[in-house]
Amino acid sequence: MQDNYSAQNIQVLKGLEAVRKRPGMYIGSTGPDGLHHLVYEIVDNSIDEALAGHCSHIKVVIEHEDIIRVEDDGRGIPVDLHPIENVSAMEVVLTKLHAGGKFEKDAYKVSGGLHGVGVSVVNALSTWCEVTVHQMNHVYFQSYKIGVPDEPVKVIGDTDRTGTMVRFKADPNIFDMTVYSFDVLAQRLRELAFLNKGIRITLEDKRSAHEKKHDFFFEGGVKSFVEFLNKNKTKVHGEPIYLEGEKDDVFLEIALEWNDGFAENIFSFVNNINTRDGGTHLSGFRSALTRTLNDRLKESKHVKKMDESFSGEDAREGLTAVVSVKVPNPQFEGQTKGKLGNSEVRGIVESFLNDQLSDFFEKNPKVLEQVLEKVVLAAKARVAARRARDLTRRKSVLESAGLPGKLADCSEKDPSKCEIYIVEGDSAGGSAKMGRDRSFQAILPLWGKMLNVEKTRFDKVISNEKLLPVIGALGTSAGPNFDLEKLRYYKVIIMADADVDGSHIRTLLLTFFFRYMQPLVEAGHVYIAMPPLYKIAYGKEVHYVYNDDERKILLKEMREEKGVPEEKINVQRYKGLGEMNPEQLWETTMNPDSRNMMQVKLEDLVEADEIFTTLMGDNVPPRRKFIEDNALAVSNLDV
Repeated sequence: MQDNYSAQNIQVLKGLEAVRKRPGMYIGSTGPDGLHHLVYEIVDNSIDEALAGHCSHIKVVIEHEDIIRVEDDGRGIPVDLHPIENVSAMEVVLTKLHAGGKFEKDAYKVSGGLHGVGVSVVNALSTWCEVTVHQMNHVYFQSYKIGVPDEPVKVIGDTDRTGTMVRFKADPNIFDMTVYSFDVLAQRLRELAFLNKGIRITLEDKRSAHEKKHDFFFEGGVKSFVEFLNKNKTKVHGEPIYLEGEKDDVFLEIALEWNDGFAENIFSFVNNINTRDGGTHLSGFRSALTRTLNDRLKESKHVKKMDESFSGEDAREGLTAVVSVKVPNPQFEGQTKGKLGNSEVRGIVESFLNDQLSDFFEKNPKVLEQVLEKVVLAAKARVAARRARDLTRRKSVLESAGLPGKLADCSEKDPSKCEIYIVEGDSAGGSAKMGRDRSFQAILPLWGKMLNVEKTRFDKVISNEKLLPVIGALGTSAGPNFDLEKLRYYKVIIMADADVDGSHIRTLLLTFFFRYMQPLVEAGHVYIAMPPLYKIAYGKEVHYVYNDDERKILLKEMREEKGVPEEKINVQRYKGLGEMNPEQLWETTMNPDSRNMMQVKLEDLVEADEIFTTLMGDNVPPRRKFIEDNALAVSNLDV
């Protein structure tokens, strides 16, 4: 029987209904990313005012019950009557898709949110929204329920300033969760302050008794950004190279500085949007950087020592850089704007960097010599490593389809249903192998301390006997060849002892994942197992507790409520996973129905980079200060 398909099946969504019907089309998702995107949409409007020269201070506040308030001192959303819609322009902007000043070039020459759906989408996806505008010596106000105005725009007072304030409560019927992360918002707002020098952005969290506040203000723009990223690293040259200019209506701002490390750390932006997936501007930057350094090499004393030209990896070893371009008509791939597609921008960036960087090196020969020495060492290490591999004629685990010998694999072949425990020591590994569910849980035992990748070149990383099994078991390769599509287990669980050595091993593994498998962490595949710290038994009654506070509470309950004599209670402190038999390890740490695990999230990339540099890098004073500042917060430290 054929289904009827007629005009009655064609649905017309009016006003903002389409946004509520398909929110993912407008904000990417209804998860945490989409929730935070609401805030960015409002802030981006304030930033556009700043780019146009009309705003100097933006304030973001997380109020109680996760209400968001964004204020600025810009011109204020226009409130006069719209000539076509016949209502206040403010109501048009808040209730109509594709309505805004960004389509009219006299209002905004450059803008991040070019779709014109920002504030109206926020309004549509909020339980309620309030907008207050200071303009023309009056204070104007309008409130909305699920995108619909309660009443027309009205005057509620007088004022001698200008600006806009938006307050809203995200709709819990739309979003999976409506709790904002202070760190996630801080990451984005810090970026915006770096990318727009001279603009002050404050973030306040008023949800608890201990209020948090960040004040972001950077006169140096992206140069300050690079200085911030490199502050705990040993620099190769004095201060960041800063290049600024305009070419073919594209404004470019680039800062770069080499340090004595081995990882490259490059951030790229288009119209203040973090292009995490790169694009033509980043391709132009990388190409021009390699070409310029190779041109300088030919004129230097180092040319006789080199058998071949620099590769892109040589040029970028230890490089920290920020590439920011402002493009009048950017073409992004997807609404989330993760990648720039304008083909002409590659040539513009390439030409600009070739000219400007060459001119800088002509005027600063000492800096050029310091950079060339760094890059020559990188090239020699790469060539030596390649020759060593050719001589041994051994395939590395990166090229081999074989799995590490100590891996006890699971029978399930669907990666989304599989998990792997990376376990410290053969003893704990043995218990884990016997206690696991073989259908979906794999076990990879590690032994001894592994390599600190923060201080090591990539060629040493991929040949390290402690890391090779991890790379081989996950199946993704590592570094520039990392491929998340080949991941064999969707849960990668680090399971180490609850002592100093266990903490060190966790930190070493996390450093490796962050530096050489970052997409694995970003996608939420990495977890920390939480084995219990104590086993508390009385007769046949057994409890497992995970920290000292839980232990104290339980013991008090047993003594005072159940009347159990203290001498009858057996308290066992687990010093290591190997002390648990397979059944205990399964029930406390590996059984999905009863275990505790922490998911490792990468909410603030800049702060994460700083922490790993501080804890695992060569620079001792920042590490000493970190320990002094945080020593009193440490618990369960075995001495």
